[in-house]
Amino acid sequence: MIEAILFDFGQTLVDSSEGFRTAERDAQQKIFAELSGCAWDEFIDRYRRTRKAHQDQSRFSRVEIWRTVYGDFDQEPDMGRLATWERGYWQTVNRLTTPFSETIRVLEELQHDYRLALISNTQGEAESEGHRLREFPKLTQIFEVIIVSGENGINAKPDPQPFRLCLEKLGIAPRAAVYVGDDYRIDIGGARDVGIQPVWLKHHSVTRNWPQIDTTVPVITSLDALLSLTTVIQADDPASKSPKKGA
Repeated sequence: MIEAILFDFGQTLVDSSEGFRTAERDAQQKIFAELSGCAWDEFIDRYRRTRKAHQDQSRFSRVEIWRTVYGDFDQEPDMGRLATWERGYWQTVNRLTTPFSETIRVLEELQHDYRLALISNTQGEAESEGHRLREFPKLTQIFEVIIVSGENGINAKPDPQPFRLCLEKLGIAPRAAVYVGDDYRIDIGGARDVGIQPVWLKHHSVTRNWPQIDTTVPVITSLDALLSLTTVIQADDPASKSPKKGA
């Protein structure tokens, strides 16, 4: 029996896609302007490969990503300037982040039947800035437990630690929880590795190159689907599709 629904934050409860696109574009243009001897196509290719390599290892600090990019071109950045750019980066992301239209309504309905918790990776924000979920008190006050992984000694998802810590705080077993997230490697893989039933949210309003993965994990395109959680979970359960004996 499912007792709790655990959620990711970014691109699961809130839409930050425009914020990230704008912040990334601004950062790329600033860095490129400081580099010499390279064409834009070469720069952007290296930038994207470097960013992916960091993110694949759950290293999200923009300063560290950018410093590596400078190093790729044998240049040393002004670290103070990078720190200033990073603060501006997160200000842009926060300014252009909004909850999905159904988020608050769905959470308020779900809390009548389930305990709700949040597990979100820090994105490398400066500690003085704090995780961006602090900008949404009306949303976060709904959750019984909030785990910010990647800081304060808590490993970042998909490491099992933040998932297990959340379960421990709730006092429930993995089989009593569902985890909803948008990132297949970090959210779906991380939850499944500790025995939590994952649900993959590929929100219909987000323009994104979703990975093409052959999976039995339930996929939803709106949080509204969670209002019929049992149906969502059973939809991809082979046992639920097997004919009953004597049928």
